[in-house]
Order: sequence, then structure tokens, then C-alpha cells
Amino acid sequence: MQQDPSSASSHSSAPVSPSMLRLASASLAGTAIEFYDFFVYGTAAALVLGPLFFPSFSPLAGTLAAFGTFGIGFLARPLGSALFGHIGDRYGRRPVLLGSLLLTGLATVAVGCVPSYASIGVAAPVLLLLLRFLQGLGLGGEWGGAVLLTAEHAPEGRRGLWSSFPQAGPAVGFLLANGLMLGLSATLTDGQFTAWGWRVPFWAAGLLALAGLWLRRSVEETPQFRALAATGRRAEAPLTEVVRGHWRLLLLTGGALAVGYAVFYSVTTWSLAYATEHLRVERTVMLACVMAAVALKGLATPVMAMLGDRYGRRPLCLAGCAACALWMFPFVALLGTADPLLMTMGCFVALLGMVTMFAVVGAYLPELYAPRIRCTGAAVGYNLGGVLGGALTPIVATALADGAGPPWGVAVYLTGVALVSLVCFALLPETNPALVRAKEAAAGAGTTTGAAEAAAPA
Repeated sequence: MQQDPSSASSHSSAPVSPSMLRLASASLAGTAIEFYDFFVYGTAAALVLGPLFFPSFSPLAGTLAAFGTFGIGFLARPLGSALFGHIGDRYGRRPVLLGSLLLTGLATVAVGCVPSYASIGVAAPVLLLLLRFLQGLGLGGEWGGAVLLTAEHAPEGRRGLWSSFPQAGPAVGFLLANGLMLGLSATLTDGQFTAWGWRVPFWAAGLLALAGLWLRRSVEETPQFRALAATGRRAEAPLTEVVRGHWRLLLLTGGALAVGYAVFYSVTTWSLAYATEHLRVERTVMLACVMAAVALKGLATPVMAMLGDRYGRRPLCLAGCAACALWMFPFVALLGTADPLLMTMGCFVALLGMVTMFAVVGAYLPELYAPRIRCTGAAVGYNLGGVLGGALTPIVATALADGAGPPWGVAVYLTGVALVSLVCFALLPETNPALVRAKEAAAGAGTTTGAAEAAAPA
């Protein structure tokens, strides 16, 4: 792939501008809010949505149906990334940041207002399904806009670190969502929580969305998009260009990221349902275990990102996949003990393997694509991984865990996903600009060409 001239600014070694921290903070805040919206649904699906919206089903079937509506959000995410990616590549990264946040926030508030099956019958799960689809549509656009906001402003030597700010957003969003759920579970009776308490976190999403829009109101457009607009080099049909010219890269990135989603939602969604339903662990205890593991994951994110800046994106991703493959059986075994400390350790190590990969993909995926199609390519690849790894995992894991004894089938499934992702990462190139230039120089390649785009497969 030839380097786009507008990418030259991305390889500047200029010091960080005074606005860099503000931009990264706005990116993190918005991502945290949108993932709060997404995660609060997953927690509600694990705890209450089955009996409220699918009451005629058995407890297992009701949980599966609730996770089915959870999965619809993942199926919508690639569509959202294509829609908002087109906007981002044609009209700028900034409109994506505002539009995706507004859509996800409104849909989340509406979920909290949907009457139960007992009130309006089959219309209740239908409305739930529609709103979950809109949530996924908005979140599909969020990641591309948030990551490019930081990646295209950051100096190349710290691009991984700055791009990890939005990657820390999911951990913050999860803690916000589940902290509120935990507080409500601890202070309300089961009857109150089922009747109305579970709706409060959804209503709170409206206030969070307004706060996020206020934070992002003055965000500047990225220098690379401004260069594209000034030279008239914007893609006319970015999705078509990505699919026709980079379909192999798209499939590899989707397959590579699948394990991260599979592990994350196994820990944060499936394990919550499994522990409360099969192991009879108190809801508040299991929520606290998962939250502790996610908090530690969030703290590890910038550390892994800095390692990616120093040693490369690809080695971190390969190490993370290998760690996940090796840990899935111990994870299931520790979860089966029902001991809070051991369950927390099992969850944290699994998430540490996951974040070793995901801390660097905020820089890795944008570096694989030329600026003219970057918002679409990076976002669609990222959210395709969500479909492959996130949409089915709670459903498959719940089905595999039905019955007596430890759910070893879940460990087999997750290990298999990790091995597939390992192969996909092995087929992707390194994109860290400094390492790519060093490799070219060592090979006698002559004048360097801008690193990532020159190294990416055509």
C-alpha cells in the first residue's frame, strides 16, 4: 500500500501539544459513557431481563433469550461502524464523536422506560430488541471516532499511550454501570430491584450523555483529516474501498480481536449469570469480584500501551492471545470454587491477557489503514471482532454451562477462539513506525516510507 501524503504529519516527533491531554480526556470520557450504556444492558440481561421480558420461558431459556437481545447490539455494531465510518472519512472525525454519543444515550434511556411483558405483552421484547440495536449502532461509531481523535493528534513515539485512553473507557464505563447496579442491589429488596431499581442506571445514561456532549463540544478536527479535506483526497465511498481493496486485512483484524471480546464478556457477563444462578453466589458478591478485576484491568491498560510503543504492537498482541489460551481452564476452575478471592484472581488474569492486546489496538488498527479510509477500516475491523467474539459468547457459554459439574466446555470454546486470534495476529504486520523504519533500514530498503501504511498488506 502506498503512503497517503496526508499521513506525513502522523510521523512527526513534535512534543505533545497542550491540548493533547484535553483531547485524550474527552475521548476517554465519551467512550466510558457509551460503554456504560452498553454494559448496563449486559448486567441487566444477566440479572433481571429474562423473567421480566421472557416470563414464559424456563430460567435457562429466559437467560438465553435475554443474552440474545444482548447479542443484537453486537450485530449492529459493524453497521454503525460503516455508517459513522463513512461520516468520519467524508465529513470528519468530530461529527462521529457527537452523533454516536447522542444516539447511544437516547436508546439507553429508552430501554429504562420499556414496560415489562406483563404490561404490554410481546411488544416489550420487540421494543427491547429495537433499542438494543440502536445502542449497538451508536457504539459501532464511537470507537473509530474516539481512537482517531487521539491517534491522529498524538506524536508517533507516544501514539500507543495516547490511543489507550479511549481503550480504558470500557473499564470506566463498566465500573460506573456495575457500581450503580451493585449499590442498588445492596440497598433495595429483590422485589424493589426487579420492579424498578434495574431501570435507574438506564435513566442515568441521559445525564451522562449530556455531560459527554458538553465535554466534546469544543473538540478540534484532527490534522490528518484537515489535510485530506484541503487536498481533496477524501474517499468517495470508503466502505467500498475498504471491502474491495482490504478485505483480507478486514477479516484478519476481526478474527484477531475476537478473543478479546470473548474473554471480556465471559468475565463480565457470562460469569455473573453463571455464579448467581448455578453457584448461588450472592449477586452483590459476584458484582464486586468482577468490578475489582475490571478496575485492575483499567490500571494495566496504559502500562501495556507504553510497552507497545517500545516493543511493537504485534508482540503484545501475540503475547496476550497466548496468555488467554493458557488461562481459560484455570479461569473456569477458579470460578467454580465460588470463593470471592479466587474468582477475582481468575477474572483478573483473564482480563490481563485481554488488555495486553486491546491496550495497543487503538494505535495498531489505525496504522494499518491509510487516512482516507481509516475511520471506516479501523472501526469495521474492530466491531467485526465484536460480532465474532462478543455476540455469541454469553449465549454459547450459558448453553455449555448447563448441567452439573464445572463448565469445561466453556474453557474449550474460549481456548479455541484464542488460538484462532493468535493465528490472525501472526499474519498481520508490525506497524510501530519506529520499528518498521528500523527494519527497513536494516534490510537496506533505502528511504523510509512512513511505516504503517507501507507495511500493511494490500
